Amino acid sequence: MEITETRVSLVNSPNSRLRAYASITLDGVFVVRDIRIIEGKKGLFVAMPSKKTQKPCAKCGFKNPTSNRFCGSCGTSLPEEASQKVVAAERHKDLAHPISSEFREYMQKIIIDSYQKAREKESQATPNL
Repeated sequence: MEITETRVSLVNSPNSRLRAYASITLDGVFVVRDIRIIEGKKGLFVAMPSKKTQKPCAKCGFKNPTSNRFCGSCGTSLPEEASQKVVAAERHKDLAHPISSEFREYMQKIIIDSYQKAREKESQATPNL
């Protein structure tokens, strides 16, 4: 499988570790959007698109993120469960992700290289004051 196109949208948010969003096209026929490029303690890394895990309210059935303490629909207090005490990374579920570490490394290299090129292009387009 080959990444045939990469699109990067830079994010200029001070005090945020999010540097950009990326989309990749695989073999010219399949697109993965909302890939995040994040500045971590050890440098840039790629985070795959994800969604918050949810659990229904026992009273009204409204699906709430597992991190909520109260129902977003009826306001009922939600029971604190062991799942609410886990780290924030476990409150999200990947929508798409590479199966092999080789493809993950390949994908991350392509995306981060595209990000670096977009940053260079942006710095050349904006004159230093």
